[in-house]
Amino acid sequence: MVSRARLKSILTGLALYAMAAAIVGYFGVNAYTGKYGLNARQELDQEIIALTSELAQLKRERARSEQRVSLLRSAKIDPDMLDERARFQLDYANPHDVVRMTAPN
Repeated sequence: MVSRARLKSILTGLALYAMAAAIVGYFGVNAYTGKYGLNARQELDQEIIALTSELAQLKRERARSEQRVSLLRSAKIDPDMLDERARFQLDYANPHDVVRMTAPN
């Protein structure tokens, strides 16, 4: 029969190995699924790609807007652009213009 001291030392050793395995398992799971884990890194990479494409689109849109604004500067105003903006803001149409009315959706 195994003595009590021997049984206690075996159980203590098993408990320590079980605790060590649990700690290693905890950190292993967090390394894969945690806030900074492998899955999170893949999601961050996908978000970076999406935001980069959105940034490029916004830069193109800004460049177009800046080009249109530069046409309205007082130093070199484009008469067609001025006429277009004035008619749009004043809801004015020239009697010689063809106006097409559409029903709102």
